[in-house]
Amino acid sequence: MAIQLHGRVLHPLSRVSEAPFVGRICRIPELPIAARTREILLADRWDEHGGGFRACLVRERPEAAPGEPDTYFLGDALDHLEHGDVVRIDPAANHISVLYRKRSPSNSFLLTERCDNYCIMCSQPPKERDDGWIVDELERDVLPLVSQETAEFGLTGGEPTLLGDRFIGLVDRLKRTLPRTAVHVLSNGRRFADARFARRLANVRHPDLMIGIPLYSARATVHDYVVQARGAYDETVRGILHLKQFGVRVELRFVIHRDTCPGMVELAQFIARNLVFVDHVALMGLELMGFARANLDALWIDPLDYRDELAAAVDVLARAGVPTSIYNHQLCTLPREVHAYSRASISDWKNEYLEPCHACAVRKECGGFFSSSKLRVSRGIQPIENELHHAASLTTVGDAP
Repeated sequence: MAIQLHGRVLHPLSRVSEAPFVGRICRIPELPIAARTREILLADRWDEHGGGFRACLVRERPEAAPGEPDTYFLGDALDHLEHGDVVRIDPAANHISVLYRKRSPSNSFLLTERCDNYCIMCSQPPKERDDGWIVDELERDVLPLVSQETAEFGLTGGEPTLLGDRFIGLVDRLKRTLPRTAVHVLSNGRRFADARFARRLANVRHPDLMIGIPLYSARATVHDYVVQARGAYDETVRGILHLKQFGVRVELRFVIHRDTCPGMVELAQFIARNLVFVDHVALMGLELMGFARANLDALWIDPLDYRDELAAAVDVLARAGVPTSIYNHQLCTLPREVHAYSRASISDWKNEYLEPCHACAVRKECGGFFSSSKLRVSRGIQPIENELHHAASLTTVGDAP
C-alpha cells in the first residue's frame, strides 16, 4: 500500500537520503544512535504539525549519525504503524509503502510481476519486465528487519517459480533466518512439472512450507481457458503430483466465477477420487481487481446463485476427508450447513464491511468484503441477528475443520 507523505522536511545538511530506503519503525530506540549499523526509522508523535508521526532516518554508516537526522512528517493516515513494522520511503516520489506489519496475520511479499499464465480474473495482471530488484530488496533490506516472532507470511507474484534458482535459494534462506515462520507460496504449479525442480524444493526441507496452486476444473480445456495457457492443466497436475511425491504440502485453490462455477462439484469429485492426498482445498470468492474488474460482466455471479453447488462440493470433499475452507464469502450468502467451513481470509488491510454488517451478530466470524467488492454486491447481504441460531447450525456439519 502506498500512502502520501505529508509535510516532508529534509535536514538541509544531508541529501544522501533522497534515494528510496527501507527501514523499521521503532518507537523506543533499541541502541544508541552511534552504535547502530543499519538504517532504522524512529517514529514519534508530532503534535506541533497537527498530528501524525515524525520519522527520523539513521543512516547505515555510524559516522553519518551525529547531529539531527533527516526528518519526515507522516500524516494521520499512518497512525496504524507500530513498533516493528517495515516500510519503504521514497523521498523523491513523496510516498511511503508499508512492506510488513508485525502484528498483522496477513503479511505477504511480492517476488515478481512476471507470470506464464494470463488468468482471465487475475487480480494483479502480469507484467513482462526485469524486476529482479524486488527480490534483491526483500533479501537485503526487508527480511533482516522481519520479527522472528512472525507466525506466517506469503510469497506471491506473478509466478514466484519463474525466479528459478533464486526462488529455491529464498526458501532456503527463510528456513535458516526465520525457522519458526510458516511460508505459504502462491504458484500456478507449472514449474513443478519438472520433477528435478520439485525435488530441489523438497530437499530444502523447510519445516512449515505450503504451495497454494489453482486448479479450476477437472477438464483440461476449461482450466487452460481460464489461465489462458495451452497445456497448463497437464503441467499443473503433474506439478501437484511431483510436490506430493517429494513430501511438499499442497493447497488447491478454486476461484468461483461464471466460467468455473458449473464444474465446481465435478472438480470436487475429481479431487476426492484422484488428489485426495492434498493438504487443503480453498473454494474462493472473486476479488474484483485487475482482469476480474475488466471482465466483470462476463465473470460475476451472485453467491446466492451457486449456494447449492458450493454446499455439494464441500460435502463431497468433507466426506473424502479433504480439509476444506471457503474463502472470501459473507456468511449471510452461504447455506448454514457450510458456515463452519468459512474463513475470515481477506487480508486485514483490504477487508471492509458494509452498512448492514454493523448489526450482524456474527460479524467477527464473517469473511467480510474486499475493498473492491462494492462493484458487485450479493442481493443476499443482510445481518444475521441470532448468534445462537448461527452457532447451532455449526453442530450439523460433522468434522468441519
